[in-house]
Formats: sequence, C-alpha cells, structure tokens
Amino acid sequence: MSPSQESAFPEYETETSQTAKLIRKFKETPFVPIGMGGFAAVVAYGLYKLKHRGDMKMSLHLIHMRVAAQGFAVGALTCGVLYTMFRDYVVKPKE
Repeated sequence: MSPSQESAFPEYETETSQTAKLIRKFKETPFVPIGMGGFAAVVAYGLYKLKHRGDMKMSLHLIHMRVAAQGFAVGALTCGVLYTMFRDYVVKPKE
C-alpha cells in the first residue's frame, strides 16, 4: 500500500498481534468463543466416552454427540444475539 493511500479500516491495521485481535473480538461478541469452546468440550467428551458407550451402536453415539455439540454452539450464539439486542435496544448507550 502506498503512503498516499488511506486504509478503509484503520482500526484493523493498528492491531498487529493476533492476541490483541482475539481480545477485541472476545469483547465485541463474548458468546462466540464460549460456543466454540463448548463445542470442542462436547466433542472431546464424546471421544473420551466412545470406549465406554456399552452396547450402544457407534452411529447412535455419534449422532447424540453431534446433536449435543450443535446444541451447545447454537445455544451460545442465541445467547449472544439476545445479549447484543438487549445491549443495543434496552440498555441504550449514552450518545
């Protein structure tokens, strides 16, 4: 980019580290990383319990784990949308 051109998104170029970007995104939408972490936790738990599923079929076990992981992720995203709507429309920021 030449020095004479100005960036369309200067706030994104000022943060160079990935950690700063992650912290900023976590502050903007806190439920997305929580949903991703919960999804990973459910998947890890499902893989751990795979050996101790008893006489349950493998496909049934995988379906249950998929539904649980998707439910956690969708629930976290729904909470995030509700939180954002509450913040924007009920608790109006001072302008």
